[in-house]
Amino acid sequence: MYDFEYHKPTALADAAKALAHDNAKALAGGMTFIPVLKQRLAQPSAVVDLSGLGLTGITHEGNSLTIKAMTTHREVATSPVVAKTIPALAHLAGHIGDRQVRYRGTIGGSLANNDPSACYPSAVLALGATIKTNKRSLKADEFFQGMFTTALDPDEIITEISFPIPHKAAYEKFPNPASRYATVGVFVAQTAHGARVAVTGAGNNGVFRHTAMEAALDKSFAPAALEGITTPEENMNSDMHASAAYRAHLVGVMARRAVAACA
Repeated sequence: MYDFEYHKPTALADAAKALAHDNAKALAGGMTFIPVLKQRLAQPSAVVDLSGLGLTGITHEGNSLTIKAMTTHREVATSPVVAKTIPALAHLAGHIGDRQVRYRGTIGGSLANNDPSACYPSAVLALGATIKTNKRSLKADEFFQGMFTTALDPDEIITEISFPIPHKAAYEKFPNPASRYATVGVFVAQTAHGARVAVTGAGNNGVFRHTAMEAALDKSFAPAALEGITTPEENMNSDMHASAAYRAHLVGVMARRAVAACA
């Protein structure tokens, strides 16, 4: 690692102030950031540890499930509240990485990093969640802005995520056998405002909504409704793990499985 200053503030205002300095970076669970530092792929002037801010916890009020940003994947996966309100979200969290990753990785860190193969962005986008920060509230549709890119300012910190509770939801992914990242993951939700389908792991610009599938499911929320709907290969990522054509095919397979799982 390169040399850097280390800060562990206990107040949100102090954390934001520390992040306002040039090239300061926030540390949540560190599941992506620490390996990047160890490989010297990043050279931050300061690392701001968010673990002292008390941003953990899960609450259910009315038609909304709220998860604070530093809540770990394991806490989401094993929460009775999540299992009762949005079981698809608990299922998703329980299949992120391995046990070590689930004990340390956080929902806020995953969203802020916006890895194109991460699972949580698909859930946030498909459920139409709201990302709340120390400055404002952001709708999921405006939060994700491309691969590893979000609407967050450099000194902006995610504090919690608010999920409207859907009528039905399910997540299915085809995992990379080594990393357990999504080669393709599809989150399907039947919400009060219609069907929403979000795809992760496949798009060459990160997580995205599949509007053609949403339109088909609004007419008939059944796996058969997705037959014949294709995903353009030119919009798919292609790498050593899967070609663009294979990923385009998997989007349809995972989406039909997710709709079937909703039943």
